[in-house]
Parts: sequence; C-alpha cells; structure tokens
Amino acid sequence: QVQLVESGGGLVQAGGSLRLSCAASGRTFSSYAMGWFRQAPGKEREFVAGISYSGGSTYYLDSVKGRFTISRDNAKNTVYLQMNSVKPEDTAVYYCAAGGIVDTKAYEYAYWGQGTQVTVSS
Repeated sequence: QVQLVESGGGLVQAGGSLRLSCAASGRTFSSYAMGWFRQAPGKEREFVAGISYSGGSTYYLDSVKGRFTISRDNAKNTVYLQMNSVKPEDTAVYYCAAGGIVDTKAYEYAYWGQGTQVTVSS
C-alpha cells in the first residue's frame, strides 16, 4: 500500500511558477508509475502528466506541454510537478496518484493523495 501527500499548492499570478510535490510512504514507490491529475469546480478530473516507474518516460496533457514538467526522485519517494507560465485555466485541485502503468484514465491508478489547491489569478 502507498500513501501519498501533496504539497506546494497556493495562489500565484498568471505567468508565475509553482512546484508541487507528492511524498509517498512505503518502500515500493519506485515500482509505481505516477500521475498528476487536476479537477476544477464543475469539471471532471483530468490527466495532467505522468511518469514511468524509472522516470524514463513522461507524458503530458497537450495544454500543459512546454509549461509543466513532471519528475521523480525514487531515493526520496517523491514526485514533482514543476508548473511554469501558469494560466488562470490551470486553477484546480491537483492530485497525485500511483498505479501500475502511466495512463490518462483515473481508474487505472490505485492510490491517491488528498489534493492541493492551485489558484492562478489573472
């Protein structure tokens, strides 16, 4: 079992940057693919970025390509989401998730954090 705790959310102006972190418990972190999802009010949860268990492969939502970067440090049991050039439409609760493979579908991930709010002001 894996427990996930996100941090790093907050209020940022459009064009600014934030780095989200997701700390995982357990000694099997390096065997999980990790994903970041987000959910805005009144909208469905959507895939933002994913990274393979080794960190060798990454995947992104088209609208964040070139602005967001997902990375992981298996020695620290942590996955990161560096968010640059943020836009008001990036406002959402951001969740990290752990699963067997990187997938855009939320149901493919077995473990979820509690979420961290990101608010981008215009």
